[in-house]
Amino acid sequence: MSMSMRDLAIAITIAVALLVLLSMLFAWRRRLRRDSALSAPLGVPEHAEVTDRHEVLYVSTTRHDQPLERIAMSPLAYRARGEAAVTDRGLALCLDGAPTVFLASSRLVGVDRATVTIDRVVEPGGLVRVAWSVDDDTIVDSYLRVADGDPQNLISELQRLVPDTGDTATPDSGVNS
Repeated sequence: MSMSMRDLAIAITIAVALLVLLSMLFAWRRRLRRDSALSAPLGVPEHAEVTDRHEVLYVSTTRHDQPLERIAMSPLAYRARGEAAVTDRGLALCLDGAPTVFLASSRLVGVDRATVTIDRVVEPGGLVRVAWSVDDDTIVDSYLRVADGDPQNLISELQRLVPDTGDTATPDSGVNS
């Protein structure tokens, strides 16, 4: 039984496609292992008062100032729809299918606009970039796409929560961008 050129081409195409898919799977699993020591803080403090809510698409978390280097941090490894709840103590990310991530104001480093991150390019300034500390040595950037209005409203609210790094200013006198 001889194989025609067409059958050979189909077999080669299928083999290459499987090789690419397996490579992608192994690369993602390696990234998950690499980032397994990092995890986002969970649970909202008991007396946190919600001041505003925004429907968002959580896009990704990346290394700080490296928008194309994804961090596969639990539970922020995958894109999700959800809600960003701004509280008097920080930002709660209530994402579909995941426990609530709470970024206390003491962890926030900066909030501004972004246009590009891994898997997403939008209109200029269409993403909200939240820079925050995972631990004493690691700062990451999490990207949100606001679904219900101007991102500037969420940015302004979060900038008020970012601790001022100046020695003489009051905690809410600085605006980080």
